[in-house]
Amino acid sequence: MFVIYVIIWCFSVLGAHGYSDGRIRRFPDDFLFGVSTSAYQVEGAWDLDGKSESVWDRFLHKNPDMIADGRNGDIACDSYHNYKRDVEMLRELGVDYYRFSISWPRIMPDGFSNNINKKGLEYYDKFIDELLKYNIKPMVTIYHFDLPQKLQDLGGWANPLCVHWFEDYAKVVFKAFAHKVPYWITINQPNFICVDGYGGKANAPGIGSSGIGDYMCIKNVMLAHAKAYRFYETEYKDKFNGSVGISLAMNWADPVINNTENYQATELYRDFTIGLYVNPIWSKHGDFPSTVKDRVLQRSRDQGYMQSRLPVLSPEEIKLLKGSADFMGVNHYTTFLVKTTDKVHSIPSIENDIGVEVSFRPEWKKSQSSWLRSAPYGIYKLCLYLNKEYDYPAMIVTEHGWSTKKVLKDGSRVRNMREFFKALLLAVEDGARVKGYTAWSLMDNVEWGAGTSERFGLYEVDFESKEKTRTARLSALVYKRIIERRFVEEGWKPDNLNISIIKTSRAQRNNIELYFVLIICLLKKIFPHQ
Repeated sequence: MFVIYVIIWCFSVLGAHGYSDGRIRRFPDDFLFGVSTSAYQVEGAWDLDGKSESVWDRFLHKNPDMIADGRNGDIACDSYHNYKRDVEMLRELGVDYYRFSISWPRIMPDGFSNNINKKGLEYYDKFIDELLKYNIKPMVTIYHFDLPQKLQDLGGWANPLCVHWFEDYAKVVFKAFAHKVPYWITINQPNFICVDGYGGKANAPGIGSSGIGDYMCIKNVMLAHAKAYRFYETEYKDKFNGSVGISLAMNWADPVINNTENYQATELYRDFTIGLYVNPIWSKHGDFPSTVKDRVLQRSRDQGYMQSRLPVLSPEEIKLLKGSADFMGVNHYTTFLVKTTDKVHSIPSIENDIGVEVSFRPEWKKSQSSWLRSAPYGIYKLCLYLNKEYDYPAMIVTEHGWSTKKVLKDGSRVRNMREFFKALLLAVEDGARVKGYTAWSLMDNVEWGAGTSERFGLYEVDFESKEKTRTARLSALVYKRIIERRFVEEGWKPDNLNISIIKTSRAQRNNIELYFVLIICLLKKIFPHQ
């Protein structure tokens, strides 16, 4: 009985540190937890200390009626002045890393390396030092949608020269911070940049060159990523051993009805929405998917074009892209249902090239965002699909989140998070090489055209207050608990929403777990028949 009492005592004292007795499904000890934001969405200070105008500054200033609640990124969360509070929140959560982005127009106001803004570099240097002071690893996104407007005036991502402009920008950032930053993301979500920003009109820069400008942009963005990766690989990899990846939007897709027609349509949809960006880097032969190339060529010819609207990758460009990432960043939010359709899309357009209609199951829970429903099983199926189709070295979920109204007791976010983690754990157990999870987002921010009408934050931000006060939501405490214990507890709720800074480091927690295991082994030796 003495052994039983000791074991119960050990569980009560050490259980909060995530010890698994073999029956609890648990994240591995080296699995990393983080949170994410981006510069435009949180920094504010849009024209202070030498920062120039970005495409999102211009777009929302010119189109204020397009913002759901009228709030743009001019001030946002004012993280430019409140970065120490942001780091304090990271400490409260106990995360391993913080994914944030650097603003190109804050570093290089003209877009070019001949004019580097010293105050911009100083801001990020102070911020990174504040993270490192508390052993929080920086994960830096070099580009998260905020192109300098001066480069957009020269054609932006539709101009092939943008590949070299971005490479020069990346060189400046690497030179300044490569010795401090272990994780890098070159570019976030090429599909949002290109399909929505160059093909459509609802997101910056709002070009509206559907079916042409978007494809031009995709090629240039992917090559820009590869150029930046190869530079780091050559100049800094051996010296600092950092990891450089790219973050890609990868929502899952299933057929509405599992018949041959819809199954084939779903495969084509995945090739356009996933393969177009993943294939060049991680497929066996590289290049854009053959299904996409064939479809766009045929549609282009049918529409009277003399050649495909999808630009060709040369053999040299295919080689440049192939294997150009140390990890695959996966931004996953939801799942879509796909079926063939006779519905007429804009011609030309990527939507028309794909030729499908997407929907949701009616029983899937709705978020505050019209495009986001809760279907956590999608991450499991996505991981198995990526394992089957691609040879990638590692995966990090670089974004996953849920939107609500302004509310502190965000039960729907908690439920979505817990179900997602359970599905992700199944994927890890079935062989997915997932090394980390990044919640979107640390705090409420400016969600592009949605303004602040869709709240994704673990912390609520009072945008009406001068200080942009941050307050922990229920989900922040639940996430903190998951990080501490490394498994998902159903039904656990805190007594209140007060949150404190965790002072026990990961290394200390692992040591405690080791001591616990040694105590059990010792007791079994002393009392072999208990």
